[in-house]
Amino acid sequence: MDKLSRRDFLMTATAATLATAASPSFADPARQRVFIASGTEYGILAYDWDSAKGELTPAGVAAHISTVDWITFSPERNYLFAACELDSFNGKPTGEVASFSVKNGALHSLSAQNSASKGTCHVALDHTGCVLLSADYGGGSAASFLVTDGKLSPAVWTEHYTVHGPNKDRQESAHAHFCSFSPDNRFAYVNDLGGDMIHIYRLDAATAKLTPAGAYHSKPGSGPRTLHFHPNGHTAYCMYELASVVEVLEWNKADGNFKLKDTFHLLPEGYHGPTRGCDTVITHDGRFVYFANRDNNFLYSFKADPKTGALTPMKRSNCGGKTPRNFTLDPTERWMLVANQDSNLLSVFARNPETGELANEGKSFDAATPMCILFV
Repeated sequence: MDKLSRRDFLMTATAATLATAASPSFADPARQRVFIASGTEYGILAYDWDSAKGELTPAGVAAHISTVDWITFSPERNYLFAACELDSFNGKPTGEVASFSVKNGALHSLSAQNSASKGTCHVALDHTGCVLLSADYGGGSAASFLVTDGKLSPAVWTEHYTVHGPNKDRQESAHAHFCSFSPDNRFAYVNDLGGDMIHIYRLDAATAKLTPAGAYHSKPGSGPRTLHFHPNGHTAYCMYELASVVEVLEWNKADGNFKLKDTFHLLPEGYHGPTRGCDTVITHDGRFVYFANRDNNFLYSFKADPKTGALTPMKRSNCGGKTPRNFTLDPTERWMLVANQDSNLLSVFARNPETGELANEGKSFDAATPMCILFV
């Protein structure tokens, strides 16, 4: 589609409010609602997804909440939670963590709380749907919240990290970047890009309290950004932003820690310029894994052994724009959607479910600073 300016897109999205757009499009069985976290004052945008054509249609602004970096659903998808990368909220030097109810493809505000410090960039919900964790990149901290009927309590637990790595430009201080939970929900993890470690905690899901249980230390200067568990329940993939490297880790159920199994360098051989590894997508059957790189703007496809999680490289492919902040498969897993943050585009690529191969060329749809993609 023709590319709009960011200003024109925002004006269009504001005019086409969700109240007028949601009902007819969401009622169409051929369409599915998609929410997009936007790093703008409009916060969460709504689109309708056509899985037959692989196309997105704007459906207005779903929630006017500023600078949303990440959104995630409750297990039943009846509540949505957002991380807002602010420097101040409610008169305090923190970011914002917010929750919404989801009804007929529309969002309704339920609660908002202060995070532990500024620059909240990620939230994750535990497997019971009762504990939310937040990570603050700017403030280098994390917090936990109890969730009751979709509403967030004030922070139950917080921790401010102090260790930093050798990269003077990116590791001048701790930078908590990503939260996750073990397959059995007994442990919680916070990736600290600035401190070159994954903090490990024992989780009390009844109280939302976390107890330190050690740390997984990475190579100095590597910058661990994200952690995703394979469906086999014992393999995890850690993406290192500063090195653009992926580690295949074996999870220890007894103590929650990890053992290094393999390492993959995502960059082309001989490249030594700027790089930022980003995110990870795993198919439901565990047969394919995809990684994104931001500065070099590509997706990298891998075959995976469903039992062991071992990876075999396939190919790098075009991401459709600049700075793929987040990407995801649609529910049919026949399409890969990419949030290209710096080109204000959502790019869509066809995927072969049997071979895992992504199409070289895709379609792009305008979106104001897209940060995260979430299918209802």
